[in-house]
Amino acid sequence: MKKIQMVDLTSQYEKIRNEVNAGIQEVIDTTTFIKGGKVNDFQADLEKYLEVKHVIPVGNGTDALQIALMALGLKPGDEVITPTFTFIATAEVVALLGLTPVVVDVDFDTFNINLDSLRKAITPKTKAIVPVHLFGQNADMEEILKIAKEHNLFVVEDACQSIGSVYTFSDGRKVHSGCMGEIGCTSFFPSKNLGCFGDGGAIFTNNDELAAKMRAIANHGMVVRYYHDVVGVNSRLDSIQAAVLQVKLRSLNDYIAARQHAAAYYNAVFSTTDKLIIPAENENSTHVFHQYTLKLNGVDRAALIKHLNDKGIPAMVYYPVPLHLQKAYQDARYKAGDFPVAEKLSNCVMSLPMHTELSEEQLKYITEAVMEAI
Repeated sequence: MKKIQMVDLTSQYEKIRNEVNAGIQEVIDTTTFIKGGKVNDFQADLEKYLEVKHVIPVGNGTDALQIALMALGLKPGDEVITPTFTFIATAEVVALLGLTPVVVDVDFDTFNINLDSLRKAITPKTKAIVPVHLFGQNADMEEILKIAKEHNLFVVEDACQSIGSVYTFSDGRKVHSGCMGEIGCTSFFPSKNLGCFGDGGAIFTNNDELAAKMRAIANHGMVVRYYHDVVGVNSRLDSIQAAVLQVKLRSLNDYIAARQHAAAYYNAVFSTTDKLIIPAENENSTHVFHQYTLKLNGVDRAALIKHLNDKGIPAMVYYPVPLHLQKAYQDARYKAGDFPVAEKLSNCVMSLPMHTELSEEQLKYITEAVMEAI
């Protein structure tokens, strides 16, 4: 049996080696390393896949979030609401821009933003909501958009873990993750469902004015060369990464299906015990399983992870500390116990290997090892 990894990028690459190598060689041959060429091609392909009007490729997912917030014209002190159970980048960009991060609790079942907690956090200073589609499943966007409309708030979707997921509205409309609010953001970090061979990210929008502004911000605030209309940053997806992503995008639906197959295998085994709570799947959102995250019920997490590691099986905790308890974000407004669901999740979640190359043999070995331990 092959070595088990959290993400097996080597085996994935072997299947697309010739296409990827040819794309990279084309970039080298044309020496179009920045902008144009493969970047434009990938941008067009992703716009078609997502059925969104504008894709703006950028340097990474964190840049995507920062540029999105910069484009909204928010002022220092304006409040931006985001869940406390997420990766740090979501709040990081808010703080870096001099805005005020306001964190809220999440749902125990889905890991996504809790609507009651969201409603209670809105004040006259609130200007935007950043829902995070955590682990590959969309938050309840229909209700979030209703709340945003009621309070005249922007919605910036953090779709860094959910590209390819589809949300179904009550009227039957199906919309891709990241394409429902004013702006959506994603990451192409190598381990993502659509990952490059370095750093990369993108911003999505159907708003022409916002798209033009974000393109300028990502390019030093420049539309006409050497004429700078707004304060910007330097954030761009390079052509080699675009070449890789263009090839991988063709297989994204297959990659999603492989992850869903692995998740179904895990679910079938783990649903037989009350010591493990399998990931909940919303009926109005597909789940693309960027992570397969269990909730442990009366199980010693550290002992279980050690048991798995001893058998050559990696396991991770996403995330061990919620935002409001992180040292960098300690705030007099928040204390331990304020967000009980997020704090409980931080103490009981565990993620197992999840990627496109998991074999039946590996899945059997992993599930047997987990069941043996508990």
